[in-house]
Amino acid sequence: MAPTPELVTAALATVNDPEIRRPITELDMVKSVDISPEGAVRVGIYLTVAGCPMRDTITRDVTAAVSKVEGVTGVQIEMDVMSTEQRKTLQTKLRGNRGPEKEIPFAQAGSLTRVFAVASGKGGVGKSSVTVNLAAAMAASGLKVGVVDADIYGHSVPRMLGVSERPTKVEDMIMPPVAHDIKVISVGMFKPEGNTPVVWRGPMLDRALHQFLADVFWGDLDVLLMDLPPGTGDIAISVAQRMPSAEILVVTTPQQAAAEVAERAGSIAVQTHQQIAGVIENMAWLPCPHCDERIAVFGEGGGQTVADALTRTLGARVPLLGQVPIDMRLREGGDEGKPLVLTDPDAPAAAELIKIASGLGKRSNSLKGMQLGISPTGGR
Repeated sequence: MAPTPELVTAALATVNDPEIRRPITELDMVKSVDISPEGAVRVGIYLTVAGCPMRDTITRDVTAAVSKVEGVTGVQIEMDVMSTEQRKTLQTKLRGNRGPEKEIPFAQAGSLTRVFAVASGKGGVGKSSVTVNLAAAMAASGLKVGVVDADIYGHSVPRMLGVSERPTKVEDMIMPPVAHDIKVISVGMFKPEGNTPVVWRGPMLDRALHQFLADVFWGDLDVLLMDLPPGTGDIAISVAQRMPSAEILVVTTPQQAAAEVAERAGSIAVQTHQQIAGVIENMAWLPCPHCDERIAVFGEGGGQTVADALTRTLGARVPLLGQVPIDMRLREGGDEGKPLVLTDPDAPAAAELIKIASGLGKRSNSLKGMQLGISPTGGR
């Protein structure tokens, strides 16, 4: 007995677009369904753009889903490309029928997405490694996670997550690549081939950040992590202006020189009225390979020093969220695009990062978007 169009359509409804992460039936990507008396099924699929990088994935997933329908003897997929009008309709649908205006969804009243801006006073403290592993740990726990590589000059997140494909454009909306169930966007995805530097000044940096937040289709995220450049420059100021509810995560290493600079980076919250979620001490110690001793390669106490100093400056408790030990596998995982929290979650560094991620993911919603109410002059 040949299958019915209703059964085939129900099977297609189980196939998600790999970039948008919603059923292809819901996105009007199913062009046609034809069934022969012998049970051979021919499915027409609309791609959002010609040369869609997810073409093979969609073909594989549709074939697998339809093949499971009772009575199907064969599956043939025919690809077509959406018209300009169809893409505009899709864009409007994805934006919640609000039209194609360029608003930042995470900055809107009622947004349920927790936004963490991961900051450091100086480079080389492992801020990007911490960001990537926190994101991977949160995604592995079932949260819907996105990462913005806002370190425009020193972008490294794509390599650390193993992302090689470029984003797909649907009209003026950008579909971010997905790796380890994490949506990610970076200026490195838009550069010409090669390790060419980005030479931009303040207004261009601000515009790039706005595009990452407003033009990219993030969907319904639970958490968005933003990997900021070191210091308190243009990007940090733009994040504060465009995303005032973003909570700052300060990453430092134990030595006092790094701690003093990290304290300055965190103190920007006084001027921007942002909340500091806490301090993470990276490279806290090196486990001795021959005994159970901890070797304080970079000294001790820097993370707690920063947390205590920021507590005094802000007048609100800033916790030390965790101390991540040195582990060569953390660096190796970043080079290979395989976060340590996924490849070896029992490693000491991974276990500490998973603990931190779990704590951040379980924070009370009552703190979401809370502003400090402190101005540079001390007014309220």
